[in-house]
Amino acid sequence: MYSNGDIFVGEIIGTAILILFGAGVCAAVTLNHSKAKASGWVVIAFGWGFGVLAGAYTAGPLSGGHLNPAVTLGIAIDTDEWGKVWVYLLGQMVGAMLGAVLAYLVYYAQFSANVSRGAKDKLTSAHEPTPTLGIFSTIPEIRNPVANLVTEIIATIALVLPILAFGLTKGLGESGTQTLIVAFLVVGIGLSLGGPTGYAINPARDLGPRIVHTFLPIPNKGTSDWSYSWIPVAGPLIGGALAGLIYNVAF
Repeated sequence: MYSNGDIFVGEIIGTAILILFGAGVCAAVTLNHSKAKASGWVVIAFGWGFGVLAGAYTAGPLSGGHLNPAVTLGIAIDTDEWGKVWVYLLGQMVGAMLGAVLAYLVYYAQFSANVSRGAKDKLTSAHEPTPTLGIFSTIPEIRNPVANLVTEIIATIALVLPILAFGLTKGLGESGTQTLIVAFLVVGIGLSLGGPTGYAINPARDLGPRIVHTFLPIPNKGTSDWSYSWIPVAGPLIGGALAGLIYNVAF
């Protein structure tokens, strides 16, 4: 249905918008001298939800607006169509990195001011992620690899399985309502399941910005926490695959 070129461009644009909104709201809530400083988790959850809304609606005509390798994997397992999966994944990774750079540029002055103010205080240990990493990628509240992995798997099933099931509801796709419902679904996952790990539920959403964080010229930014980085990639991929299998068996 969609050409490789359209998929690639659509997923880049849509995922970039998703990350621009998502990393942007995290920056707004986290950084000093931001007007939204300390406005809380509910604001973050809705910011990510609106990012899904804007990104998926924008990419929809070109690629269907997956914006997430776990969603692409779940759909491929459901449909047994694998030929274009690599195009989706490549576009999503490029888009995620682009969106992270754009969010950094929007908050460039705040990143600089945040570091300058923080330099007067005790700096974060070189072995711990600084607050800036949480703007780009997820950090678990309690570092327990097994528990963190299980959280990401369950949260991703809670995303991908409903997305697949929405396809059974006549008229949702044609009316565009399905994308709106998915956006609210992401908000709900953030509010209900996001507390333990920050709900990556999307390998590109976490890995792309983490790569960008590694190379961005943020002074005293600390580590990009690569020892944890496999969990928000593996967990959502496992969850997406399980959602596809569950859907095939149950529906």
